[in-house]
Amino acid sequence: MNPYLDTLVTALYVRIDDLLAGNPGWAPRRPAVGIKPRLADAELVTLAVVSALLGFDSESRFVRYAKAHLRAWFPYLPNRDGCNKRLRRAGDMIARVVERLARECPDWGDDVCLADSTPVECGRSRQTQRRSDLAGCAQYGWCASRSRFFWGLRLHLTATPSGLPAAFALAGAKADEREVCAEIIDRAGLARAGQTLIADKRYRPAAFEARLAQAGITVIRPATKKEPARPGTRFLQPLRQIIESFNNTLKTQLSLERHRGRTRADVAVRILTRILALTPAIWHNQTTHQPGPEHSLTAYDH
Repeated sequence: MNPYLDTLVTALYVRIDDLLAGNPGWAPRRPAVGIKPRLADAELVTLAVVSALLGFDSESRFVRYAKAHLRAWFPYLPNRDGCNKRLRRAGDMIARVVERLARECPDWGDDVCLADSTPVECGRSRQTQRRSDLAGCAQYGWCASRSRFFWGLRLHLTATPSGLPAAFALAGAKADEREVCAEIIDRAGLARAGQTLIADKRYRPAAFEARLAQAGITVIRPATKKEPARPGTRFLQPLRQIIESFNNTLKTQLSLERHRGRTRADVAVRILTRILALTPAIWHNQTTHQPGPEHSLTAYDH
């Protein structure tokens, strides 16, 4: 394990362990009488983060790698089935940890937020779509960047200029992006006077802008062909490039598009793990002054 990843994992494990010790209700429910797990919840979550940072999209391959190289960190490692079952039950716990860690990052209170969504494909064949556990949740949607339809979900993100995921949600591919964006902003408590939201043309209905304006949020987006020039558009190009770079980090280094999830809980926890891997990496890059973009994972992926 390289020194940057070593430092990050140490700090992350200690913080997650403290959070779970102070909030025992976050952990998955277990029988009152039973065997205490040999792999603690904090170790389980940290192990999943290491898997995401190292770019593993196969649990079998990562378990083999961990048993060969990570014994010093995790003396006991369950087999693939054991890790899989525990992670699928830990989705709510991971979501709470992500939210708390994001709030502890230095730029959580930034007055500028970036909004976007990215496709999360879940299957291609007709048989998969009919028989999948995701049927009824996943939908057909249009991917503008690749000019094709896909079957799956969309990951909706609201991030700070450093790429920190301040709010997020998984929704069907046909879900209204404006409605989802407004809901996650309310849920995360990002709505405050003086806040600016940078978005693209898809976030253009006047009702959406009026809804956010009531909460003190100004929406800056490109003007459509039928609209006059909008104020603040000179800031769009560099800031929109940040969100595109952030999405690319999720898709390539964290293998978002190769999640291999087959059930709703499976897909949700794999996406959550990748967001969790990015959050402390941004915190560590900011506090240790790593070169390059703050959301870069280059120092940790080997």
